[in-house]
Amino acid sequence: MAEFSTIRRASLDETERLSELAFRSKAYWGYSGAFMEACRDELAVTRSMVADDLVYVSETNGELSGFYSLEHLSDTEIELGHLFVDPGFMGIGIGLQLVEHACRTAVNLGFNRLCIQGDPNAERFYLRCGAVRIGERESASIPNRMLPLFEIQLVGNPRGGA
Repeated sequence: MAEFSTIRRASLDETERLSELAFRSKAYWGYSGAFMEACRDELAVTRSMVADDLVYVSETNGELSGFYSLEHLSDTEIELGHLFVDPGFMGIGIGLQLVEHACRTAVNLGFNRLCIQGDPNAERFYLRCGAVRIGERESASIPNRMLPLFEIQLVGNPRGGA
């Protein structure tokens, strides 16, 4: 577990760095250059996302190590829009810390369910975090590519803190 990590709200001047981190993290899985370019817009973190106070970053030993974003779906559901860990920090618990923080944040905002559209390479990770696979959805970036969908029920879930 990453002992020296802190999680805080992202600042407006970090959007470019967060977008680059997301791109590096996605590329970690060995996708082609053409695939990565097709995903670039979807991976971008915008100023409006940060301004809505729903982007949180992890710092480990003073370095940006990962981040997540949340997107409102309904009065009871919120989606994990982004979850990325810098490849240099993978495997030390940053991702789990970010998911747990996202669950607590969602509960504090009054949501009962966290929805997740994950990369197929991250399926085992999300299942270890307590998510349940509920189906699949077509990628917004790559036609005919299906992505796994997960959910975490937040009420009564110890990860969610409720």
